[in-house]
Amino acid sequence: MKNQKIMLALAMSCLSLPAFADVNIGIIASLTGPAAALGADTRKAVAMFPATIGGEKVNYILLDDGTDPTNAVKNARKLIDENKVDAILGPNLISSAMAIADVANDDKTPMVSVAPLDVSGEKRSYIFRSEPSADLMQQRVVKDMLANGVKTVGFIGFSDAWGEMAYRAMAKAAEGKLKIVSVERYGRADSSVQAQVLKTLAAHPDAVFIGATGTPAAMPQITLRDRGFKGRIYQSHGVATKEFLRVGGKGVEGALIPVGPVLVAEQLPESHPVKSTALAFVKELEAKNGADSRSTFAGATWDAFLLAQNGIVTALKSKARPGTVEFRTAIRDGINRTTKLVGVNGVYSMSPSDHAGYDGNAIVLIRVENNKWKLVQ
Repeated sequence: MKNQKIMLALAMSCLSLPAFADVNIGIIASLTGPAAALGADTRKAVAMFPATIGGEKVNYILLDDGTDPTNAVKNARKLIDENKVDAILGPNLISSAMAIADVANDDKTPMVSVAPLDVSGEKRSYIFRSEPSADLMQQRVVKDMLANGVKTVGFIGFSDAWGEMAYRAMAKAAEGKLKIVSVERYGRADSSVQAQVLKTLAAHPDAVFIGATGTPAAMPQITLRDRGFKGRIYQSHGVATKEFLRVGGKGVEGALIPVGPVLVAEQLPESHPVKSTALAFVKELEAKNGADSRSTFAGATWDAFLLAQNGIVTALKSKARPGTVEFRTAIRDGINRTTKLVGVNGVYSMSPSDHAGYDGNAIVLIRVENNKWKLVQ
């Protein structure tokens, strides 16, 4: 009888112990608005995220920022205050990423941006990214320009943070090598770029670089071709979606784009470090979403998850539990210790002083050929 009472007391005490909380990951993406094509690709990758990490259940909360930085901030606060997330992935746009970086830092919540957000000093503390920098991408563009005899460049880009980032990166990469002869801007929602194209053509550039993203990036190239421009046209890595090809049609044929390698996984040489992981990712993604449904944005979202997963696995080995500042900090510290993580869009090595950690050797140049992506080199 005495033993039975002891066993009953032990059973009751076990029932009263609190269960470990699930791991919660928030995702912010532009599912509607001008950048909806990017958000749609993020959603594809999210659907592939595993149900558990390190044996712990994971809940994923995906919120739409409507391509609006103000909404992105509201989403970040909701995820942190109401959903008690342990990490945030996204958003797609640099303007939205800039807007929520302070929120993530203030609440000590690690964030892996899918946009090429560039922060430094104390603002870097909890902010990482899976996208290569615009500097690395534009260096690849300038290398190709020089190899093909380009001496003068016209720039047409968004009149926002992305456009400014793209221009600064181009100016930096071109310094002492190429002359930028015109700089024109337009809004994401503008219905025409006739004036910008006419001014660009008047400067007689050998090539034009379009610093835009998503489907709105097709308009300047279509207009340039309609106006008879015969030179090389380069797009930013922000256009690498199936929707860009659909909207641009024949008007974007020949576009040259620096991208992460997942877009042309099958065309990569055997020596490329991410070929096997990229092929596996593409196979699963296209099995779920159909042929040619891949994109660099889906790849960047997956790689953002891999970086977060690295940190979560490390955090789960600590005494900290999900839902606490200590757990979020442990995730941050785990991501900081990432070394040569082979993703589907690149290879990453992080440190407290480098929260981008992208190996630029993974970047490839592609061309739109017959409405498909063709590896140039």
